[in-house]
Formats: sequence, structure tokens, C-alpha cells
Amino acid sequence: MKLSDIKNILPALENVEFQLEDGRLVPEHFHVTEIGMVTKNFIDCGGTIRKEERVNFQLWNAEDYEHRLKPGKLLHIINLSEDKLGIGDFEIEVEYQDQTIGKYDLEFNGKNFVLKNKLTACLAADACGIPQEKQKINLSELKANQDSCCTPGSGCC
Repeated sequence: MKLSDIKNILPALENVEFQLEDGRLVPEHFHVTEIGMVTKNFIDCGGTIRKEERVNFQLWNAEDYEHRLKPGKLLHIINLSEDKLGIGDFEIEVEYQDQTIGKYDLEFNGKNFVLKNKLTACLAADACGIPQEKQKINLSELKANQDSCCTPGSGCC
């Protein structure tokens, strides 16, 4: 989800609610303690230099049960960060501490913002020497496919 997406969603919401991919809700007394721009300059295992830019939100569970972040307040924080930091319309990455500090992609399911688990991947698979995974087929499936093919003398050709 890009920054512009969340800005379009927030005005239609009564509450800002985040949930983890497994369905657990982030406690409603969370705070967005940071919004920033993160730039990652790196080289992949194939020798390609890369640059990745993301908007970063940090969620924190405060022991402040009297306040709840409302959509208008979050929109104000986003607008302020765009104005003061020059943040662009990039994909959002959310930092949230569950067992440890995790980084998540963000989606919206129509009610809640969902923290989607991120996965590692090789960006230079062709240069790594790691063979592509071959499709696994059961022998019983091969036999079934052969039965459906034309055979000499069957009259289908």
C-alpha cells in the first residue's frame, strides 16, 4: 500500500485499527510514534546496486488507555511528515513489536489495516546459481495424462 492509498482510506473510517496477518488485533491504545522515509542502498548477490525507498510507520503499544488514534489525527501526522520531511508517495512499511520488532507490508481489508508478513527473496536469482524449483508431478498423474492422449490405432487421429 502506498502513502496515497492510506490517505484516501482514512477519511472514510471511524477508527484506525491494525491487525496482524494471523487475525490478532494490535491493541487499540497503540500510537504511531514515527513516520519517516527510509532509503536502503545495497548491492545484491549478483553485483547489481539497488536503492529501495519506503515510507516507515512505527506502531507502539503505549500504556495510555485514555487516548485512541483517530483517522483525522493520523492523516494530520502523515500530512505533516510530507510537508516537513518531503516524503514521497512510496510503499508503506510498518514497524511493530510483537515478539521482536518486525517489519510488515500494509494492506487494507475493508475494515482494518493488515500487517502482512514480509519475506526475503533473492533479487539476482539468475546470477546466484540456485536452480529453479522443478514442478513435482505424481506418477499417477502422468499415467492419467497418457490415457487421454491419442494412441496409434485408436481412431482419434
